[in-house]
Amino acid sequence: MTFRVAQISDTHLSAEKPFFVANFKRIGEALARELPDLVINTGDISLDGASRESDLAEARRLHDALSVPYLCIPGNHDVGDNIDVPNAHNRFDAECRARYLRHFGRDWWHVDVPAWRLIGVNAQLFASGEDAAREQGELIAEAVAGARERRIALFVHKPLFDSHEQEDVVGGRFLNPSSRRDLLTAFGDVRPALVACGHVHQFRETEAEGSRHVWAPSTAYFIPDTRQPRYGRKEVGYVIHDLRDDGTHASRFVLARGTENLCIADFPAAYGPMH
Repeated sequence: MTFRVAQISDTHLSAEKPFFVANFKRIGEALARELPDLVINTGDISLDGASRESDLAEARRLHDALSVPYLCIPGNHDVGDNIDVPNAHNRFDAECRARYLRHFGRDWWHVDVPAWRLIGVNAQLFASGEDAAREQGELIAEAVAGARERRIALFVHKPLFDSHEQEDVVGGRFLNPSSRRDLLTAFGDVRPALVACGHVHQFRETEAEGSRHVWAPSTAYFIPDTRQPRYGRKEVGYVIHDLRDDGTHASRFVLARGTENLCIADFPAAYGPMH
């Protein structure tokens, strides 16, 4: 038996600035044909929900129109960025998180499916010092310990690192060392079989630290090479994860019919011009 998860990410939805809604709807149509068991959005659901609550409301409305069950975790555009990110446009705060919770419910969760435990986390909480960060860490540790013989698939907005856990680079593309330490401390000696993330708007598969790391592309747009290194495939789409009841798994990129491979540089009204 195979439990099929469709991972979408970085949908960047807004009613006021609906630049990327058409791509989301085309991918929704593809999901209706694919009929996965579950859809998981790994964050940046809204264009700018950290500043504009109406973006969160519109993102929820569009997700509710999907014909399959879904779960979400927030990204930096939904609740603000980690406090350890230098020069962040918006930083995480409790008010932003409260708005997200009103529209999408829990920002961390775990779900059991045959042979697997799926754990979704709010990456923006790490290193915040908030009581919610401590509570999330405790619940992650409980979920990991309670998984027993189940394999673990972790869903997190940002990649944990580029190539290894000991990286000490501080920036905004990956979890910074302090945030990564918070997460891995909660996991203890266990490492997930699958780490599924978004944020970088590229599809990539790598093996590191005993885990398979799969980056989902954005459903909305790619970021040009002049502003972001090319780690993998820069193309709009989504990912299918086949989680098998024998504990094995496989992931694949899906290019949805009718989507446009949009470049964010062509939409200065979204986040400002890219120089």
